[in-house]
Amino acid sequence: MTNVDAPVIAACMPPRRVLLGPGPSPVDDRVLRSMSAPLVGHLDPLFIRTMDEVQTLLRYAFETNNRLTMPISGTGSAGMEATVANLLEPDEEIVICINGYFGERMFEMASRVGAKPIRVECEWGKPVDLEKTRAAWRNSRASVLFAVHAETSTGVLQPLEPLREIADERDGFLLIDAVTSLGAHSVGIDRNRIDACYSGTQKALSCPPGLSPVTFSPRAVDRIHARKTKPVSWYLDLGLITSYWSNDSSTPRAYHHTAPITMNYALHEALRIVAEEGLEARARRHERNHHALVAGLEAMGLSMIVPEGYRLWTLNTVRIPDGVDDMKVRARLLNEFDIEIGGGLGIFKGKAWRIGLMGTGSTANNVLLLLAALEKALKAEGYQPKDSGVSAAAAYYSAN
Repeated sequence: MTNVDAPVIAACMPPRRVLLGPGPSPVDDRVLRSMSAPLVGHLDPLFIRTMDEVQTLLRYAFETNNRLTMPISGTGSAGMEATVANLLEPDEEIVICINGYFGERMFEMASRVGAKPIRVECEWGKPVDLEKTRAAWRNSRASVLFAVHAETSTGVLQPLEPLREIADERDGFLLIDAVTSLGAHSVGIDRNRIDACYSGTQKALSCPPGLSPVTFSPRAVDRIHARKTKPVSWYLDLGLITSYWSNDSSTPRAYHHTAPITMNYALHEALRIVAEEGLEARARRHERNHHALVAGLEAMGLSMIVPEGYRLWTLNTVRIPDGVDDMKVRARLLNEFDIEIGGGLGIFKGKAWRIGLMGTGSTANNVLLLLAALEKALKAEGYQPKDSGVSAAAAYYSAN
C-alpha cells in the first residue's frame, strides 16, 4: 500500500444567501432544525407515523383525496420520470406541450422509456397553444396529455381547465408538472381532474431539494396496475414503492429502499408550515409580493417577458436591458448583497433574469431589498432606471 497524508479540509460553512432565484428557495429555520433530529430506522413506528402524516399533508397541498400521494426519493426530475415511466408502456403515444425547457425534458424522458412522444411546439414565454394541442390530440392515438403548470424556465402559469377539456375528448389522462406552483398557486388536483402530478420540495414548499411529491388519481392507479410490462425503472416502480408507503393497516409495509429519513422530517415540517398558513392565505401572499415586484421593476423601466394574466407569482422573468451584462449584474448582487437570482434558460439565456419569490422567500422585505440592490447593480452597468423601484413597490404595498 502507498501511504499518503490525510487531506486537511476546513469545515463547510456556507453564507446565508438571500435565495431569490429559480430554486432552491429559502428554508424556514423550523425546517432546518427538524433536520437535526435524531435518525430512526426507515421502518421505525415513529417514522411510519411521519410517513402517514406527510401523505396527509401532501393531499392538503395538492388539494386531493388521492390515496396514492407520497414523496418520491429524489428531486423533482425523479418525480417526472416516475410518472411517465409508470403511466406509459413501450410504443405508447403521449402528447407533450412544449413551451419551455421542462416540456423539452419530458419529451426526453418519454423517449427514453420507449414511448412515442408527440411534440406540440408552442412559443416560449406564452401559455400552451390550445388549437395546436387539440389538433395533435385528435390526430394521435395518445391516451396521455402532458403540460407544465408552472414553467420555471419562462415564468408562465398555464391554465389547466382547457387541457382537461382536450383530454376529455376521448377520456384521456392528464399529466401535469407542478414543480414551481405547489404551495403557492392552487393546483386543484381533484377540481381539475388531474390524473398524475409531480412537484419538488425546493420551490414554494421551502424545503431543501431531495424529494418529489407525486399524486395519482384512482383511474391512473388502475392503469398502472393493468400494465402488460414492468416499468423500465426498478427504483421508480410505483407498484414496489407503494408497498413501502402504503398505510393500509391490513397489509404490512414491505421494504423497497431506505427512505431519506432526514429529508422526510424536513418535508413534514415544511408542510406543517403550509397548513398553518393555509393555502388561500399563502396564495394571496405570493400574489401580493409578485405584483409589488412587477410594479418596482416596471417603474425602473424594465419589462416582463410573460403577458399579464399568465405570470407565475413564484418565478418572474425579466428582460435584460440592451447593453447590460447578465453575468456582471448577477455577480454583483451575489458578491455585494448575498442575493442570488437566476439567468435565462434555452432561448432566454443571456436575455432574461429569473427572480424567484417562493415560499419563505416571498416577503415584502425581500422584494424591497432586491429592487434596491438591482438598481445599484444596473447603474454600475451604465443603465439609468426611469424611477425608483423601491418607491413604486412601497406604494403598491401601501395601497394593497
